[in-house]
Amino acid sequence: IFFPSLNHAVELNKQISCKLQLTNKTDKQVAFKVKTTSPKKYCVRPNNGIVAPRSTADVVVTMQAQREAPPDMQCKDKSLVQSAIVAKEIVPKEVTGDMFTKESGNVVDEVKLKVVYLTPSTQSEGFEDGSAVSLNYQEPFALISKLMEEKNSAVELNNKLRQELVSVF
Repeated sequence: IFFPSLNHAVELNKQISCKLQLTNKTDKQVAFKVKTTSPKKYCVRPNNGIVAPRSTADVVVTMQAQREAPPDMQCKDKSLVQSAIVAKEIVPKEVTGDMFTKESGNVVDEVKLKVVYLTPSTQSEGFEDGSAVSLNYQEPFALISKLMEEKNSAVELNNKLRQELVSVF
């Protein structure tokens, strides 16, 4: 389960929501927990749960209404998505923070997400392949989707190359 960043368009006096889609590509059940460095500023629903094998789960992160624009549109807020393979008998209401500690015996995967503020005006982001994606307050999900696809492709290629390397030796 992974994400490049949380993109929030900043509009004063308005709550802003960002949907994250957690994808479980394994044949095992995965529990997740989302933490934030600013819990009073962001509401995460659900903040924990289960992603069934070969399926997805949606998480909505809502930034509370801001009274003033942040200086230089910079943000140091982060979120942490923790995931761990759990027994198939576990149901979402049984997911606890204890499942994501070293003492639990679970292998815990952690992904840190940086919050990125966007302005309603259109901005352009370039990619290594020369393509560009136009961003504005309605399009951050398109960028997240594109980046997730690129990362998935890179991970799949890496795994394939590792398997080929192992089979050669």
